[in-house]
Amino acid sequence: MTSTLWVLAVCFPLLAGVSAGFAPYADRTQTFSRTLVTREINPRFRRDAGVRSSSFTPSEVTLSAEELPKLEDNTHEITFLDDDGSSFILTWVGDGTGVILVLSTYNLPEGWYLGVSSSRLYRSEDSGKNFHDISHVINNTYIRKEFGIIVGPGNSGRVILTADGEGVKSGVIFTSRDSGKTFTRIDLPFYPFKPITYHLSNPDYLLVSSIDKCLWLSKDFGNTWIKVHDNIQTYTWGQGDTLFFSTSLKITVDADRRGELLLMRTEDLGNTFTTVASKIFSFGYLGGFLFTSVVKNAGDPRVIYISTDQGDSFNQAQLPSATMEQFYSVLEADNEMIFMHVDEPGDTNFGTVYTSDAQGILFSKSLEHHLFTMLGKSDFTNITSLRGVYLTNVITEDGYIQSVISYDSGGEWISLNKPENEECDTSAQNCNLHIHGEYSVFNNKAPMTPLSDPSAVGIIIAHGSVGDSLTRPDVFVSDDGGYSWNKTLKGPHHYALLDSGGIIVAVEYYPEKPIKTMKFSTDEGQSWKSYNFTDLPIIFVGLASEPGTKTMNISIWGYRPEDEYKATWVSVTIDFEALLNRDCEEKDYVEWVAHSTTEQNKGNEGCVLGYKEKFRRLRKLSVCRNGRDYIIIREQSPCLCTKEDYMCDYGYYRHENSSECVKQADFKDQDLELCLNGEEEVLQTTGYRKVPGDKCEGGFTPKRTEKDIHKLCGQQSQSQERTAVTAVSICVLVLALSVGVFLIVRKYVCGGRMIAYRFSALQLQDDDLCIAGESEQSAVINEGGFHDDSDEDLIA
Repeated sequence: MTSTLWVLAVCFPLLAGVSAGFAPYADRTQTFSRTLVTREINPRFRRDAGVRSSSFTPSEVTLSAEELPKLEDNTHEITFLDDDGSSFILTWVGDGTGVILVLSTYNLPEGWYLGVSSSRLYRSEDSGKNFHDISHVINNTYIRKEFGIIVGPGNSGRVILTADGEGVKSGVIFTSRDSGKTFTRIDLPFYPFKPITYHLSNPDYLLVSSIDKCLWLSKDFGNTWIKVHDNIQTYTWGQGDTLFFSTSLKITVDADRRGELLLMRTEDLGNTFTTVASKIFSFGYLGGFLFTSVVKNAGDPRVIYISTDQGDSFNQAQLPSATMEQFYSVLEADNEMIFMHVDEPGDTNFGTVYTSDAQGILFSKSLEHHLFTMLGKSDFTNITSLRGVYLTNVITEDGYIQSVISYDSGGEWISLNKPENEECDTSAQNCNLHIHGEYSVFNNKAPMTPLSDPSAVGIIIAHGSVGDSLTRPDVFVSDDGGYSWNKTLKGPHHYALLDSGGIIVAVEYYPEKPIKTMKFSTDEGQSWKSYNFTDLPIIFVGLASEPGTKTMNISIWGYRPEDEYKATWVSVTIDFEALLNRDCEEKDYVEWVAHSTTEQNKGNEGCVLGYKEKFRRLRKLSVCRNGRDYIIIREQSPCLCTKEDYMCDYGYYRHENSSECVKQADFKDQDLELCLNGEEEVLQTTGYRKVPGDKCEGGFTPKRTEKDIHKLCGQQSQSQERTAVTAVSICVLVLALSVGVFLIVRKYVCGGRMIAYRFSALQLQDDDLCIAGESEQSAVINEGGFHDDSDEDLIA
């Protein structure tokens, strides 16, 4: 089925770009971009010389005479004629509603302005099978790509589009309460600096900063606005109606870089304020933990303070301090533990991962030589299809990148097993599987990061290679949470999970070669069927499907070049429901005990993090439909405690491939003194503490106590003279396939030791280094319940 959308032509040349591709914008939003094409497209996908040839051939099955017409009858092609937008932004409005909004816009330089007919808005109510041009509801206003489409939480139906006002001091938003059917124009008393953020549970509460560094709040979905505070740096919602933001008393340039910020809190939407920390560089809020970074005394390195009670009190995290050339990064945090990366001294592009206790205070060394570049790229990935599983990459001493995996939330890291259907080159000293992550995507070496989802139990799809280290990518699938792998497709692909893992869809990725074929598998990648989804090939830029894996619809997005300035955007949506027309029955499912399917883990009988989990999941050979109402059935039972249920305590670490915890060299012959809630305590431990969230019972129970020595620590009196210290900034960034806080404390570094792809391996090379100057300030934080509430001077 083919449809055509005619729209008014926009008289503006297409801006040239570097590459065409797909990038996630948010959980509900995806952005597709195209580039200027001025030459004939090469029909061949070129590979660099020096790559080992492979005899691998994917297992392909021909579509039956019955299957082909079912797919053809449920394939819906939309061509967006006369729309020259360089980017298409797609957003799903609500869960399971089938409503999609698509914004067609341009990448304009800051300060540029287009008149009428510069952005197009389309709407679908059937998961992309049909689109309607609704640009008139926003009066054909230009919407900037960086603001995109902002959708409210859950099924609230709230949508916000942000546009330019008539002057630099005013902005315009279009708001919708009915999932984009109608919009209301609202002129703002300010010009937004960042996209508007919704309250987590009340979609009428909106928060945004303006270009003049003011924080604005709306309680009625944007109709009216009140100024919360002047001169703010960063901000975030906390629990309930709590709001955190950083500000400085003086309106000075780069106050955050000099450590002059105050961390403020309001619990009543801006009526009253409390100063919860002073003289900070930056802060972050993630998983119920509030993070700040300070320098307590002149010349001291930076340290992290953490609060679990919304800033009422802070404790210093027991982590190695960060010098001027280092940074901290919160890789992952929930209500049970924190994964923290601490940068190695020097521009090495690696550091050490530490894991916390449930209070976020005591940290233990988890993984050394962890890849984390100066550009903020890390391959750390939470495998959501099986509890306790994390995947990341490390840098070897000779500069190569290798993959490691943990099945027990960072307690132990090991290399990935080689797939049985793939062999290493004879020159490889070690033969393991290595997985491409965010760093590879950033460097255009792989089109996607690893994919997993809680509804597709045990399934992981990822780009990887076998050998000593990462090389060019093929596609691998694991059905048991990463214990075993199977090579399933050759070369880079985009992939997606549908029907709770019952269907895997893949499209081979050629940046500039037209394609017309997609592949799908109903047996977790063991075999594939190919389907020509269009008669006229397209330059493929990405796949789009409803967030989660419940849907049975997949959209293939791309464009057909016409000349050097124009192209026609195309969307092809395929509905697999008619193909899998039988609902799954009890006979189609099999019981599976997690963490117990290979020789490597048979000894623990599935006991990980203190308990076993038995799942009911689909048989590989069952071709049926799980359906949107599919619910995962699991049974849990506790296990006896062993050393595997414990992490190494503060001051201890595990040797590689060992369960024994050994005291760190710099802690030998020393008491392990801690500052907890303003009182100094001595930790008496044999080197083990239970992994947060571990539910084991009995068995191995090492002794561990915290002895109060009745000595105050960490608190600072209001009357104390504040001491000057050398300080630099911490930047707070949000990480990707699943989201974290990035706190950087380092000088401005341009260049340094960077990682480069060289033919079949990833190595390090040296670059120039440039460092900015320093400044001196002091830091005060409310530790152990101490407060410094000089609020009257801070109210706007």
